[in-house]
Amino acid sequence: MTKEDKQTEQKIFDAATEIFEEKGLDAARMQDIADRAGINKALLHYYFRSKEKLFTAVFDALAERMFMKFAGIFEEEMSVEEKIRYFFRKHMDFLQKNPRLPLFILTEVNRNPKLVDRLIGKVNIIQIKSKLSKDKDIDIPEELVPHLMVTIVSMSFFPIIAKPLLKALLQKTGVDYNHFIKERIQFAPDFVISALKNNSSELKTQNNE
Repeated sequence: MTKEDKQTEQKIFDAATEIFEEKGLDAARMQDIADRAGINKALLHYYFRSKEKLFTAVFDALAERMFMKFAGIFEEEMSVEEKIRYFFRKHMDFLQKNPRLPLFILTEVNRNPKLVDRLIGKVNIIQIKSKLSKDKDIDIPEELVPHLMVTIVSMSFFPIIAKPLLKALLQKTGVDYNHFIKERIQFAPDFVISALKNNSSELKTQNNE
């Protein structure tokens, strides 16, 4: 592939990402993507034969950026506390820069459940579960790890997905949304870690009785 081909393909990919995030697969048209990329429709079909193939390429790339990249944080050789703080800091910063992405992913997965395999197929869930349950400072029962993961992801996603609602509610209390998000990046991990440590202390007390 020539340098010009790569540039054209990237231009198409960027345009398709914007259109799919705005409209979803069903409402997006190849002509919309061609127009956004500044090329003719015939050239678009030359690089990507169908809307479905282009969507698959975009979805896989976005899933990698939003999910697999951050899931890998929990496989790193860090303490659970470090992982949680690092995840919230990096993930919420990423979501703020890509606000349409989480709703797009959730909408398309609900539309086509088979996309779930593409979304999490490369994530080593068993490895993550094992590492989180073996932390030396916080005792996390293995059966609670799924609850922990869902809680962390939900606390990161919701403020971004629900921005219009939260912004309106926060304004009524005199709180700026952007200031709230900055505070949340610190508050959310503090809240989760505190809950985990309290739970760990209770378990140790019960085991010693």
